[in-house]
Amino acid sequence: MPTVHLLDYVAGNVRSLVNAIEKLGYTVEWIKSPADVPKAGKLILPGVGHFGHCLTQFASAGYIEPIKAHIAAGKPFMGICVGLQALFEGSEEDLAVPGFGLIPGQLKRFDDQDKSVPHIGWNSANTSATGQFAEESLYGLRPDSKYYYVHSYAAPYREGELEAAGWSVATARYGDEKFVGAIAKDNVLATQFHPEKSGAAGLRVIRAFLEGRKSDKLSSRREAAAAKEGLTRRVIACLDVRTNDNGDLVVTKGDQYDVREKDGISAGGAVRNLGKPVDMARKYYEQGADEVTFLNITSFRNCPVADTPMLEILRRTSETVFVPLTIGGGIRDTEDTDGTKISALEVATLYFKSGADKVSIGSDAVTAAEEYFARGKQLSGTTAIETISRAYGNQAVVVSVDPRRVYVSSQDSTAHHTIRTSTPGPYGEEYCWYQCTVKGGREGRDFDVHQLVTAVEAMGAGEILLNCIDKDGTNSGFDLELISDVKASIKIPVIASSGAGNPGHFGEVFTKTTTDAALGAGMFHRGEYTVKQVKEYLRDQGLLVRQFEESI
Repeated sequence: MPTVHLLDYVAGNVRSLVNAIEKLGYTVEWIKSPADVPKAGKLILPGVGHFGHCLTQFASAGYIEPIKAHIAAGKPFMGICVGLQALFEGSEEDLAVPGFGLIPGQLKRFDDQDKSVPHIGWNSANTSATGQFAEESLYGLRPDSKYYYVHSYAAPYREGELEAAGWSVATARYGDEKFVGAIAKDNVLATQFHPEKSGAAGLRVIRAFLEGRKSDKLSSRREAAAAKEGLTRRVIACLDVRTNDNGDLVVTKGDQYDVREKDGISAGGAVRNLGKPVDMARKYYEQGADEVTFLNITSFRNCPVADTPMLEILRRTSETVFVPLTIGGGIRDTEDTDGTKISALEVATLYFKSGADKVSIGSDAVTAAEEYFARGKQLSGTTAIETISRAYGNQAVVVSVDPRRVYVSSQDSTAHHTIRTSTPGPYGEEYCWYQCTVKGGREGRDFDVHQLVTAVEAMGAGEILLNCIDKDGTNSGFDLELISDVKASIKIPVIASSGAGNPGHFGEVFTKTTTDAALGAGMFHRGEYTVKQVKEYLRDQGLLVRQFEESI
């Protein structure tokens, strides 16, 4: 098998990239030291996290000059995400640390006045009209395809500047900002998006690079001109995973988090078994899910950390599912079965190395947020959110929020952040606040959702998974008031969760709130609707969605 050399210089999910390369018929060899770089033919440089941290690691390990020499020698080189950013002169993320300087310009942070930052989701990579490949497919890129981005800093695109330096550019647009989505020149290809997480469209780009196929004629200029730019509406499939009474891992779903079948009029039956996690994840990927989230609702507490069953689920899923994977449950400082102390960062590292792109933190985030306020809104630097986001970037940390409504007669009757609701309480109360819960909704805290989301944003969380206990299992639609209130409180993206029962609920949350993504579970698991049907409905409503591509 032909060989590709991969340099894993920072923490991150490289398993999916390896799986993508192997799926295309190549084998991977690792660059373990600067002395290995000259041996490489095709070299790929992936990267996630902080620009300064990554480039400092590059420099201290002695990789910069060998990589520059590899590129200067005309050998194929591909940079992914921070691997693209490293090629520029520098970044606002850390002005004290220089980039390689091979591409003119500096990375800028997205403006968050009218949109969420980080920029997370599926966006375009359209060849510049003035570029060399204006009527061609640059390294397999197509104007009607979408690619997965996750970043806060980008290279602004200014018409003709990079092209004047000999670069061919494919651009994306986020709000009013146009930026470099991919860039190529001679033997170099770099993508801001993650091709290994971009489904068939991304695999096509990797294959074109590996085969040295810089361009193909576009099938239709008219089709290219009509392709819509911009971030699509993300539809996420969520799988609650736990062990059943026989010790098997199953996907389950409950009402208000009760996952056991009803025995007569009372609970207490067997754990509801809706299918096998790996098989269901693959099914949702093939239906067009933009992401797959696994929530480990029992944390498999009696297993050695290095052998937790969820690690194997991630390994197997990432072999065939080329969209982002999130894992939640058990991401905390813990003690292994042999008494060894294991930090939350080490647990997260195991998940990332097994195929996860993000980790989701729940109850522990509430405790950390309470302590943050108790210290007078001072960071400790030691929480799971802070340590993981510092190592992997804030885009890798999701905080899962499980609130429930508490109705009050007036705003003055509570110290908590309230909203005026259009659905009054049982005694006609016109106001409510959202109480944070822990332990899967079993325990309420004297702490509101506004406090929680503002605290975890300050700690470095990159995204909020916003559940709602009152809506869970009801199939009555999302809590639009909760979603709008949280979106108004923070700048980071929000995933709407709990209550989806039909495609119309997705359309409603995307048109009546500014949520960044929406998540479904039971309606998909029970086979009432497919992800594809939801996306077709959204498209018919005039909303921009990514369509699943089968062929690479």
